[in-house]
Amino acid sequence: MPALSTRLSDPGAVPYFLWDDPMTVSEVRVRLREASEPERLRLLALILREARDPDVWLFVAPEEVFRLWPQLAARLGRQRAFWEFLLERWKQLGLVGR
Repeated sequence: MPALSTRLSDPGAVPYFLWDDPMTVSEVRVRLREASEPERLRLLALILREARDPDVWLFVAPEEVFRLWPQLAARLGRQRAFWEFLLERWKQLGLVGR
């Protein structure tokens, strides 16, 4: 297994949060762009569950998470409450859901 990394600006690095599904940063970006909708949702949920919140935004825009929330929420486990709080607060501030 390749070494995991926090250097998410390196396209060849394997992100620390993909410990159980190793792929490079570049491969993650391609999958998020080109994968089927079920695969995209699986990968986005994995990122939301496992990555530190500032790192999530390197791969997905807040507005996209807000838009996909109904399909993502049930896949987030113990992280769901955190994301619900954050998205609701951002909605109140007019940062998402316009």
